[in-house]
Amino acid sequence: MKRQANQNAHSAFRFRNQAALSFTLGAVLMVSGCSSSDGGDKPSAKSPAAAPAPSKSSAKTDPEAAEKASVLDSYRRMWAEQMKAYRKADAKGTDLTKYASLDALGKFRLDLAHMRKYNTVIRGELGHEDTKVSALDMNAKTPKATVTDCVDLSDWQTYDVKAKKVIPLPSNQPMRYMATAKAERWNGHWMVTEYTPEGERKC
Repeated sequence: MKRQANQNAHSAFRFRNQAALSFTLGAVLMVSGCSSSDGGDKPSAKSPAAAPAPSKSSAKTDPEAAEKASVLDSYRRMWAEQMKAYRKADAKGTDLTKYASLDALGKFRLDLAHMRKYNTVIRGELGHEDTKVSALDMNAKTPKATVTDCVDLSDWQTYDVKAKKVIPLPSNQPMRYMATAKAERWNGHWMVTEYTPEGERKC
């Protein structure tokens, strides 16, 4: 019995750690939103701002400025919809599938399944700083882009709906780390196809 308890405790810690680093964030993912009538998933009024339209001057210096702005707009909208889902551990009622697909969507759905399993939801906000398009290939058969982002967990909280308490992040969890997303342009619309948190790369 004691051995089994230790194994369970180890598994729970490993899950929290992986989720937080993967963002699919571990403690994050424990964020089950089997939603709570106790007010556990309080939505925030803040949401990621849409990417500003490129100015005429920037368009002259960077002929791809308009496409880069479109990539960033889809990326930020994806996160806005994902945060809606994390706050209730359910993607129903969100437009997540308009902005994420393939590997990225699969990871987010796995996160939500973990949240429901562990009875958690997300509170607060996920910060994004120095988000930019680091690579863009408009000559490929399917145009592709890479987005780099500095993720900030300062205002992030995982809330245990059953225990009615906040679950602290693992002590070794960096509060700021880099993340990379891959996007593809489908029928004139950018979709995030991959999302990779890089927990060891602090920012």
